Amino acid sequence: MEIKLKDTFFAPRQAMNIAVTIPSAIKRCEETGRIDAFKLQWKPGSTLPQPHVFWDSDVAKVMEGMAYTAASSPEIAQRLDKLVDLVISAQQKDGYLNTHFTVTETDKRWRELFYKHELYCAGHLTEAAVAHYNATGDKKFLNAIRRYCDYICDVFGPDGKQGYPGHEEIELALVKLYRATGDEKYLRQAKLFIDRRGTSPNYFVTEEKQPEIVLPMFQAHKPVREQTKAVGHAVRALYLYSGMADVAEATGDQELLAACERLFDDLAQNKMFITGGVGSRQIGECIGGAGEQVSERSYAESCAAMALVLFTSRMLKITGKSKYADVMERALYNCAISGLSLSGDRFFYANLHACHRGMECQGHVATERQKWYECSCCPTSYCRFLPQLGNFCFRTGADYLAIDIPAAARIKGDNYEVEIASNYPYSGKVTVRVVRGGNFELKVRIPGWCDKYTLPTTGNLKEAYWTLKKDFADGESFDFDFKMPVETVFTSIPSLASQAALCRGPLVYCVELPLTSEISPFELILTPESTFETFPMDELVPGCVGIRFTAKRLRKPDTLYSTQCARLTDISAVAIPYAFWQNREKTEMTIFMPFYQVR
Repeated sequence: MEIKLKDTFFAPRQAMNIAVTIPSAIKRCEETGRIDAFKLQWKPGSTLPQPHVFWDSDVAKVMEGMAYTAASSPEIAQRLDKLVDLVISAQQKDGYLNTHFTVTETDKRWRELFYKHELYCAGHLTEAAVAHYNATGDKKFLNAIRRYCDYICDVFGPDGKQGYPGHEEIELALVKLYRATGDEKYLRQAKLFIDRRGTSPNYFVTEEKQPEIVLPMFQAHKPVREQTKAVGHAVRALYLYSGMADVAEATGDQELLAACERLFDDLAQNKMFITGGVGSRQIGECIGGAGEQVSERSYAESCAAMALVLFTSRMLKITGKSKYADVMERALYNCAISGLSLSGDRFFYANLHACHRGMECQGHVATERQKWYECSCCPTSYCRFLPQLGNFCFRTGADYLAIDIPAAARIKGDNYEVEIASNYPYSGKVTVRVVRGGNFELKVRIPGWCDKYTLPTTGNLKEAYWTLKKDFADGESFDFDFKMPVETVFTSIPSLASQAALCRGPLVYCVELPLTSEISPFELILTPESTFETFPMDELVPGCVGIRFTAKRLRKPDTLYSTQCARLTDISAVAIPYAFWQNREKTEMTIFMPFYQVR
């Protein structure tokens, strides 16, 4: 199966990933010592950088992205082969492969699972090895990782150490390894890690002496099948849920799948930002409680948005339910992309949903994209996330094609070839043309944001999908029109009472104004009389569509406190897609604006 995106939103990001993002990530990994750490040359008193507990995962994620793009870049393919050899050279005789615990805390192997990232790093190395094997057919990396995972299965098997990862990730990686090799012990180990989590006696409490109060942070407060609320560290949670979905699919475990559905519903209905961002609290990078989404304090880590896409894409594949596609699409076009600059080499770790003139950076909550972070999980995640965008838009098989997101693309299956012509997400007009016919089922999703649409007269509408199964002839085409009016969207979140956001299609818009402007986006008030018109903004991004709207400007006092009343004047303003904010200069920004009846 081959998917080639041709749209103006995702396809340029994929090209930039090859040209800029991956090379810049490799360079940063070199400069910081992450790559040389696999030479195992660090010693106490050494002037070399000491390998950190999560460094291996950064290199592994870049390698996974390199594997996905190797066919498009001989330079990347050649560099990847050398990196594979270097990583393999660090493997120990018993199969163990971790730079930190091999040269630094050599007496603490598998002893501090709660806070340290041993199994997390193993998971990302495993994903990289599977991606390398799938891309090249070469088994050298895969075989090395099999030795490592065989060792892990011995250590943590049914009769072994009863622990499980503090930072989840290896669960889904082991399922990938099972699918690549057919060896069921990897699936059994993934299931074992999931089944043990949060059971009594609690491993983290009894063995690692952690207080019970911190267990929800790591999704270890109760067995996963009993969990009904999405809690704790956002990225860890979503990696866990992804692994749970994988195991549920592979084993037919309906109870586990039901837990995934409950956790998704709680997250999507109560705790998600309008952009698909997840994580309301900077402390602990936590999901937070229902209604806790405060725009100026949003954490909404880029990795969490990408992990939400991984989870929802799995649930969509398993269930076919469009609610997962709705959330996946929201995250893809908004928060999951906003963390990466249009230049491809600057990043947000946390994604603010409002940025005031006087705000200062706190921890990873930067008001400007950075070239790198000491904890650089998000920049390296983009290397592997961007090449997979087509796989999130479409589900394919020998006898079906599901178009979940109608981005312009060409899709080649075993017995069909289809071309999608569209300017999505800026226009809802979509043409699906069968280039090479065959007998298969074609499914096109009706987006959850769309109330009015025009569909082909043939086909059936079933559970938010237009479907048609037949022997398609070469050249047949089908036209769709998903109406995209500008909409004002309100929320029940307490901090955003009487405020509205502007949305059009799957895009969430924001207002950004440079710090040199006399007008602040926080002075704008929407009213029932506000008007909206779209216009091309090619100077920002080719193909981009902006929104010009009328509003009231609240002229605030010039001093902190004043006896003078604020004044209202008419004003025209411009909103841009949130994903593109702060790509021109440092700005103030807001998504939500007060919405009042002004007389």
